[in-house]
Amino acid sequence: MLAWAGLAVAAGAALTAWQAGRREAAAMASHPPQGQILAVGSHRVHAVEMGRPKGSAPDLVLIHGSSGNTRDMTFRLAPALADDFRILIFDRPGLGYSSPLNGSGATIRQQADVLRQAAAQMGAVAPVVLGQSYGGAVALAWAVDHPQSVAALVSVAGVSHPWDTPLDLFYRVTSTRLGSALAVPAVTAYVSRATVMETLDAVFAPQAVPEGYASHFGIGLTLRRASLRANAKQRANLLDEVKSLAPHYDRISIPVEIIHGTADDTVSPDIHARQLERDVPTADLTLLEGIGHMPHHVATDEVAAAVHRAAARANLS
Repeated sequence: MLAWAGLAVAAGAALTAWQAGRREAAAMASHPPQGQILAVGSHRVHAVEMGRPKGSAPDLVLIHGSSGNTRDMTFRLAPALADDFRILIFDRPGLGYSSPLNGSGATIRQQADVLRQAAAQMGAVAPVVLGQSYGGAVALAWAVDHPQSVAALVSVAGVSHPWDTPLDLFYRVTSTRLGSALAVPAVTAYVSRATVMETLDAVFAPQAVPEGYASHFGIGLTLRRASLRANAKQRANLLDEVKSLAPHYDRISIPVEIIHGTADDTVSPDIHARQLERDVPTADLTLLEGIGHMPHHVATDEVAAAVHRAAARANLS
């Protein structure tokens, strides 16, 4: 009986791996890389360039949030800014088509350094840097650790300060060795579109998910096993990394624009945006009444205006 049980487990694991691989292949076929793959040391960084030609406008780097990829930024925000900026959009390490930095998920400071090098490789030595949600923490790490390589910073619903709510159960499971081995392949293989859409609805609430966003974004890219594992470890480590970074915000002297929705229940404006305004002498805060966690999609004009203000304050436009 033990032998039969072992065979059944092995067959189930093989079936799950086959189904996960099939879904991953379909996701990459339907949503291939939109840009170029840069070599930054031994790492691959997927970079999408949009907007004005190099040298004809200020450089702007867009950094996506948790579970994201470049397509989150190419949906509405980048097109809204393309007439006035040369825009560089990167997949963060381990997500989209960028390779992971290490098995621990890569810290926000490591990610900032890799993206800084990628931007410099493309000729953007001191761009305006915008980070959304988790990407906001990466942008802050960039400004703290490499102040000469960023002209201005824009935090959009950005993570900046420690919080006291527990890590979501999904990430508590998938960030462990056992969860990575067993739960992650099952999610890739079997999660339903309805479940994924429910998750998107929650991220965008109280606004609706914009029409066409899900198909443009490529949800299947996020659900690949490697991406789920990298994202889970990044999320599990984020609180400690923010605790380490936050005491250094008073060193930031570049213009900082903070834009945050008052109805954001994913990244609290009181914990993050208001405290960041307090801690950074050069920060200006814009609160968007009734807007949730995705203002770059549902209040795109307001976010674009914050980017223009940051560039103007840095004497770039």
